[in-house]
Amino acid sequence: MYTLYSMQSSGNSYKVRMLLARLQMPYRLVELDLFKGETRTPEFLAKNPEGRIPVLELADGRFLAESNAILVYLAEGTPYLPADKLDRAEVLRWMFFEQHSHEPAIATARFWLHLVKGGRELRKHEIDQWMERGYEALSLMERHLAAHRYFVGDRTTVADLTLYAHTHVAQEGDFDLSEFPHVIEWLARIASEPGHLKMSEQPKEAIIA
Repeated sequence: MYTLYSMQSSGNSYKVRMLLARLQMPYRLVELDLFKGETRTPEFLAKNPEGRIPVLELADGRFLAESNAILVYLAEGTPYLPADKLDRAEVLRWMFFEQHSHEPAIATARFWLHLVKGGRELRKHEIDQWMERGYEALSLMERHLAAHRYFVGDRTTVADLTLYAHTHVAQEGDFDLSEFPHVIEWLARIASEPGHLKMSEQPKEAIIA
C-alpha cells in the first residue's frame, strides 16, 4: 500500500489526493504541518531532502517527491495519462506549464496572502509580479479552453488535475476569475465529475495515520 505525506491546505498535496480518489486506490495518509516544522525533521528529510510535500512512499519503501511526478507515476496505465505518444507529450507540456508559469504566481500568491500570517506585508513588493504572471497564465488557459473542453483530448487527464488544484482556489491569492468564463466552466466541469474530491474533504479511500 502507498503512503502519502500530505498537508490538507496544500494545493500540490491536493493534486495527488484527487487522483487517488478518482482511481479509488487505498492508501495511508500522513498529514504534516509545514508551519510547525514537521517537514523539516530529520525523519522527513530522510524521505525528501528538500523538505517539501507531497511525498509518496511506495510499498517497497522507496520515496517519490514532486506532485506532478507523483501524478504521472500513479496515472500510468490509466485513462488519466494517455497512451498516445503526442497526447502524452501534450499532458506533460501542460504540467510543465503549471510548474513554470502557473504555480509560481497563483499558488505562491495564495500561500503568502492566505495561508501565512502576516504574509501580505512580508511579501508586499512581490504581489504585483505575482498578479502579472498569474493573469498571463490564466489568459493562456482561457484561450485554450475557448476551443477545448479539456486540456488534452476529450476527457480529464492529470494535466487538468494539476491545473485545477491551484486554479480553483486562485481567489485566495487575490485573483479574480470573473473575466475568464471558459476557465470557470472548466472548473465546474472537473468538480462535477464522479469521484471528485474537494480540497477540504477527507478521502474515504485513505487510512488516516
